[in-house]
Amino acid sequence: MTDNKDALYAAFKAKDARFDGRFFVGVSSTGIYCRPVCRAKQPKPENCTFYATAAAAEQAGYRPCLLCRPELAPGTSVTDATANLVYRAARMLEESSGSGQSLEEIAGRLGCTDRHLRRVFTAEYHVSPVQYLQTCRLLLAKNLLTDTDLPVLEVAMAAGFGSLRRFNGLFKKQYKLSPTALRKRAVEEKKHKDNVTLALSYRPPYLWDEMLHFLAGRAIAGVEVVKNGEYMRTVHLVNADGKPVYGWVRVGHDPKKYALSVTVSETLLPILPQVLARIRHLFDLYCDPGAVYETLQVMNGVRPGLCVLGARVPGCFNAFEMAVRTVLGQQITVKAASTLASRIVQTYGVPIQTAIEGLTHIFPLPEDLLSLGGAIEDHFGVLGVTAARSNTIYELVRAFVQGEIDFDLPAQPEEEMKKLMAIRGIGSWTAQYIAMRAMEWPDAFLETDAGVKKALQPYTSKELLKMAEAWRPWRSYATVNLWNTL
Repeated sequence: MTDNKDALYAAFKAKDARFDGRFFVGVSSTGIYCRPVCRAKQPKPENCTFYATAAAAEQAGYRPCLLCRPELAPGTSVTDATANLVYRAARMLEESSGSGQSLEEIAGRLGCTDRHLRRVFTAEYHVSPVQYLQTCRLLLAKNLLTDTDLPVLEVAMAAGFGSLRRFNGLFKKQYKLSPTALRKRAVEEKKHKDNVTLALSYRPPYLWDEMLHFLAGRAIAGVEVVKNGEYMRTVHLVNADGKPVYGWVRVGHDPKKYALSVTVSETLLPILPQVLARIRHLFDLYCDPGAVYETLQVMNGVRPGLCVLGARVPGCFNAFEMAVRTVLGQQITVKAASTLASRIVQTYGVPIQTAIEGLTHIFPLPEDLLSLGGAIEDHFGVLGVTAARSNTIYELVRAFVQGEIDFDLPAQPEEEMKKLMAIRGIGSWTAQYIAMRAMEWPDAFLETDAGVKKALQPYTSKELLKMAEAWRPWRSYATVNLWNTL
């Protein structure tokens, strides 16, 4: 993309938000690099160099612009159905920036050697994985320094730096500015509370109301709350030492800034990169709506209004939680499934204190459910779950605990769907739905889904499947568009 300099300069000049995060502009006359939406004085074309990533711009010697703030740019969008190795590696580096996970470990999870990963990563992004990771940490730290009043030491630790000395040295080296000097430049006064609020950008448009409506209908009482235009939930993750960390998050929408406002409890600071990565996944912030609409606008030839620019695929924050709720929802209403999930949470969930009314529990851990004595149907039956579904959930729990299935980013959705369908009680609909929401699979299509069939009456499932061939590789987005019409 960065080869077509005339087109990129035209997008930069137009301040077109659809290009935000897809490239960065190094300005030789100032020594800084900007997002394509930067409102600073327009530089001359001959002073502009274009880079695919912020890391590449920094390795070329440019400092981030203090006006447009490159750390707020949306992430790189996946442009093919299978998500290539480098894309997945970059996402994993972003999520693990505070965990201390080594490149060898990441390469192992991706099924390749660290030498091969370094080679292909450098060829694609023009920076090494270590340099990319360094930029992820620096940009997160810059975001925290600008938007919060956290002590510099806490900023350094939250961003994944092992020591304050290393953080200060690297920050000054890259940005020619100390962390404290940057903070002094922040115009707004920040009042430190027991939480931290950051902005996560997206490429507009974003159908926020439709996303919130979907999540509200499937919210699990005690774990999730949707009200006043915001989504809130409890959080349980583990830190780099394997110790549990508990807290809560609140996500709102700031349409003027093309961003989501994410507030996290202070207890989650040690695992902030993990939390932000899961928020991006849940709200599909890596999506390029223009690329999706370019393919799916043919849906409007079937019936006007079937496809709307800006629809997102709801992801998930906790893959196990979402998978269990999906099994509970087989052949019953969405509301009934939420009721059953809430009963399980109240009975077997972990109680937690939060500052938000209605957030009272953590979803049961797989290990806790597996350790229940006796037959699983005896435990779940009194809650209203059928014996067949109870046994399916037990097998799903066992597969999670034993590592037989993997919904994390390195997962190959088509392979994991086969494993899911090998579990008695899980068919194509359930496997596709889980892949769509837990594994970011953009090409799932639920031709037997009641909502899909209702939106496209009177077509049969076989006819729908044939029709949807023209919607590849974005059939998950087609499915969501169809649900949105109901």
